[in-house]
Amino acid sequence: MAQVFPRSANWASKASILAALLIVASILGVVLNINRIDYVSMVGVAIDQPVHFSHKHHVTGMGIDCRYCHTTVEVSAFAGVPRTETCMTCHSQIWTEAPILEPVRASFRDNKAIEWNRVHDLPDFVYFNHSIHVSQGIGCQSCHGQVDQMPLMMKAHTLNMELCLDCHRDPAQFIRPRDQVFNMNYEYPANQETLGKSLVADYDVQTSQLTNCSICHR
Repeated sequence: MAQVFPRSANWASKASILAALLIVASILGVVLNINRIDYVSMVGVAIDQPVHFSHKHHVTGMGIDCRYCHTTVEVSAFAGVPRTETCMTCHSQIWTEAPILEPVRASFRDNKAIEWNRVHDLPDFVYFNHSIHVSQGIGCQSCHGQVDQMPLMMKAHTLNMELCLDCHRDPAQFIRPRDQVFNMNYEYPANQETLGKSLVADYDVQTSQLTNCSICHR
C-alpha cells in the first residue's frame, strides 16, 4: 500500500499530539486554580447589602466590640448576625430620621428580619466552628482581615483550603493570647514562634489531629 503521508509530515503529528496535551493540561490548570483568582473568589469586592453598614465607622469610630453584634461567636459555630433590635438600641436615639437607615426602621416596624448577603460563605461540605477558633486564640483578623478599616464588608482572603491548612499545620504562627482575639490592632511580637508554641501547649491545641480530613469535612 502506498504511503499516504510523506515522512516529512511526521513532525506535524508529533506537534499536534503535544499541542493536545498542552491544551488538556491548561484546561485542568484553569479548572483547579480558577477559585484562586480574586475576580472569582470576590476578594476585595464589597458585597451589596440592603443597608450600607460600615464596620470602620462602628468599630474604629464608635469603639463597638465585635461581640456586641456577633453575640454567639464565643459559644457556637455561627458568629451570629445582629437582630434589628440590636441596631435599634442605638438608632432609636440617634440618626432616627436618616434615609439610609429606613430599611432598619422598616424591619423593626414590620418585625421582619433584614436579609443580609453573606460575604464569607463557605461551601456546604466545609464545617467551620467560630467558638473553637476563638477559644484557641485565633483572632478575627486572621481570617476576616482588617475589618475595622472596611467601610463596606468584603473578603480579605479567598478562604480556600490552603489557607486553613497553613494554620492547621503550624498554629503557633497565628495563635495569640485569648484576651487579644478581638483586638483588631494586635501585632504579633518578635518572639511569636516561642510564644505561639507556649500558647499551643497552654490551650491544649491538638496539632496531631488538625490535618485530619474529618476536622473540616463531616
